[in-house]
Amino acid sequence: MPVPKRKTSKSKRDKRRTHQKLTAPNLSECPQCGEAVLPHHACPSCGTYKGRTVIETEE
Repeated sequence: MPVPKRKTSKSKRDKRRTHQKLTAPNLSECPQCGEAVLPHHACPSCGTYKGRTVIETEE
């Protein structure tokens, strides 16, 4: 079985892991109510998408 000949240094290990990070989702503003909304999703607070009411919400 192959075994590493040398211990991987912290620098080498961390350079490899630089791309393994979480990114925050891109949020856009709802044109009706101004709430933060995921792009291409209906607004959960007012229920509109592209100017039309698609979800009935109690206000």
